[in-house]
Amino acid sequence: MRQIPFYFAFILLVFSCQEKAPNSSPEAYPNIVFIFADDLGYGDISSFGATDIATPNIDRIADEGIKFTSFLSASPVCSPSRAGLLTGRMPQRMGINAVFFPESLTGMDPEEITFAEILKEKGYQTAAVGKWHLGHMEKYLPLNQGFDQYFGIPYSNDMRSVVYMRDNKVEEFEVDQTYTTQKYTEEALSFIDQASDSPFLLYVAHNQPHVPIYASPDFQGKSNRGLYGDVIQEIDWSVGQILKKLEEKGILENTLIVFSSDNGPWLVMEDHGGSAGDLREGKQFTFEGGVRVPTVAMWKGKIPAGQVYEEMATQMDWFPTFCKLVGAEIPSDREIDGKDLSAVLFENGNREEDTFLYYMLSDQRGYREGDWKIKRPYKGFAGSRGMKAVEAHDTLLFNLKNDPGETINLAKENPEKLAQMMRAMDLAVKQLGPLPPSKVVGTAQDNSHYEYLDKKHKGQGNK
Repeated sequence: MRQIPFYFAFILLVFSCQEKAPNSSPEAYPNIVFIFADDLGYGDISSFGATDIATPNIDRIADEGIKFTSFLSASPVCSPSRAGLLTGRMPQRMGINAVFFPESLTGMDPEEITFAEILKEKGYQTAAVGKWHLGHMEKYLPLNQGFDQYFGIPYSNDMRSVVYMRDNKVEEFEVDQTYTTQKYTEEALSFIDQASDSPFLLYVAHNQPHVPIYASPDFQGKSNRGLYGDVIQEIDWSVGQILKKLEEKGILENTLIVFSSDNGPWLVMEDHGGSAGDLREGKQFTFEGGVRVPTVAMWKGKIPAGQVYEEMATQMDWFPTFCKLVGAEIPSDREIDGKDLSAVLFENGNREEDTFLYYMLSDQRGYREGDWKIKRPYKGFAGSRGMKAVEAHDTLLFNLKNDPGETINLAKENPEKLAQMMRAMDLAVKQLGPLPPSKVVGTAQDNSHYEYLDKKHKGQGNK
C-alpha cells in the first residue's frame, strides 16, 4: 500500500479539521443564547422587509452571521412549536397538538429530552427566562426539563392568572406587563453575569408581541407602526442589551446567538397582530405566513458573516445541531425529526433533507419537498374573535421558490407533479406510524346547574 508523506498527511488533517464544525472539546464549548419571540411575523423585522420598524440589533445578527429565509416552525401555534424546538421532535409524536392553559393539568412529558438536558450533561449552566407554555404544574416546568433556573410567565399573557414564577413557585401575582420585556432582559443579563465563567445556555422566550401588547414608556410612540412596532423595537433593544453584555464580558466570540419566532403573526388582531410580509395568512394556518418565521444566527469567527440560506430549515433542527456542537449523542430511543445544521452554519453547505409535514393541531394539511408544496383541500373557516376567516380551497400545489406568497395554484397544469406530491405526503404520514392521542388541555365546564335554573325560571315566567 502506498504511504502518504508526512507533510501531505498533515496538510490533509488540517484541511479536514477546518471543514468540520467547531471543536467539541469541553474548553471549546460555545455559550448558546436562544431568543424566541411570540407571534412575530415574517414582515416585522427590518432585515426581512419591514420598513416601519427599526431592528438594528437583530439585523446585526443577520449581518454578522446567517439569515434564514425559509425557516419553518414546528407548528403554527404556541405550545406545539415550543415542544418541537426544545426536543427536536414533531409535536404530534408527543401528543402536543394544542396550547396549554392555566387550567391544564397536562404538559410536555418529563420523559422528553430537551436540548437543555443535553447541554447540562456536558457541564452547561442553563436558564430559561420568559414564556414556557409546556405545562405549569411543577412536574412539567423548566427545572424538570434541564434548566437550572427559571423566571417568567408560564403560559400566554392573555390567559387567566398571569403571574411571574421563579423556579417552581409564584413570585408575583400582580404583573405589570408594561415592563415585562425589561424584566426579562434584566433576568437574562443577571444570568450572564453569574454564568460567564463556564459554558451556559440562556433561553429567552418573550411573551411579546403576543396580545395583549405592551411597551415600556421609553419605547412608546417610537416606531412608525404604532404600539405593535414599539413592542418589536423594545424586543430589539433587549437583543442589543444581551449582545452588549456578551461583549463586556469578552465572550461574544464564543457565543452562538439565535433569534427566531414560535410561529407567524396573529392577523385577526389587526394592527396589534403583526405582518407576514408577502407570505400568505398567519398564525393558526399552514400557509407559509403561519409557519415561516424570521430567523437569524451569529457566532463571530465561526459562522461566516453575511450568509443568506434560502433552502428549508426547521426549528426542530437546533436540537441535533446543539448535540453536534458539544459532541453529544443524539438520543436513539426515540425519533428525532430535526437535522444537524452544522454544514449550513459553518461550511456553506446544505441541510440533509428538504421535506416537511405541515400540521395544524392534529390535522395534517400539507407537505413540502424541495421547492414544491402541496396542501390538502380545506373547508374554510368563517372567522371568529380569535381566528381570521379563510376561504375554502381545493388541493393546492405551489412552487415556493417562484411563488413564496402561494398565490398561483399549479395543480391543474402539473398533474404528474401533483400526483407525485400526494403520494409522497401520504407515505410520509404513514411512516410516522401510530401517533399518541392529543393531550387534554382542558375540558368544558359543567353548566347544567345554570341550565336547570334557566329552565326553572322560564317555566315560572310562563305561569
